[in-house]
Amino acid sequence: MIECKNLVKSYINGDVETQALKGVSFSVAKGEFISIIGPSGSGKSTLMHILGALDSPTSGQYFLDGAEVSKLNDDELSDLRRNKIGFVFQSFNLLPRATVLRNVMLPLLYSGIPAKERVERAQECLRYAGMEESKFNNLSNQLSGGQMQRVAIARSLINNPSIILADEPTGNLDTKTSHIVMQTLRELNKKGHTIILITHEKEIADLTDRIISIRDGIIESDMAVTRNQ
Repeated sequence: MIECKNLVKSYINGDVETQALKGVSFSVAKGEFISIIGPSGSGKSTLMHILGALDSPTSGQYFLDGAEVSKLNDDELSDLRRNKIGFVFQSFNLLPRATVLRNVMLPLLYSGIPAKERVERAQECLRYAGMEESKFNNLSNQLSGGQMQRVAIARSLINNPSIILADEPTGNLDTKTSHIVMQTLRELNKKGHTIILITHEKEIADLTDRIISIRDGIIESDMAVTRNQ
């Protein structure tokens, strides 16, 4: 599904050039649940932006479902983000005074899909993400952190994306709620969704199936997670 070949990303500030990524190569198969872990400044956020088609590499190649992303024009990139990639963020990015349903429907507002179908799809995604139906018409600012993250996960599913990118999805949550959110992502993975999670927490990374460790713009290790049976 994903193939990255020798990705390099450089930033230039005046006469100073800084390499955030220094030749990163890896692949992700359909249905995997992986984490990319590293300390602040390691390059993991830069890599996330490239995987999400929010930024492009200085050199190297990034393929998603066989298409070389860096060769797509702006309209094609917009279509790819809308139709193939679901985003889950640390800060939830919900409208505080909009209902749970409306927050999930937002990506569909300009799609031409009839209102009734938008509501039905949003309800289905919320159930899929484990959200209680009694909360569907609550304002998002009336929810707990874990509930808000479930709404954000439901919103990421609304266009049935090929891949879910979760950027520090547990960063603002306590330990118990973090594990509940990770269990939600695990259930989605079992249903066939490919998930890539960015984190700096080893305990969270250990809940995925494969850990790519990055430091100073270089992949240090890429290994499967071993669990006691």
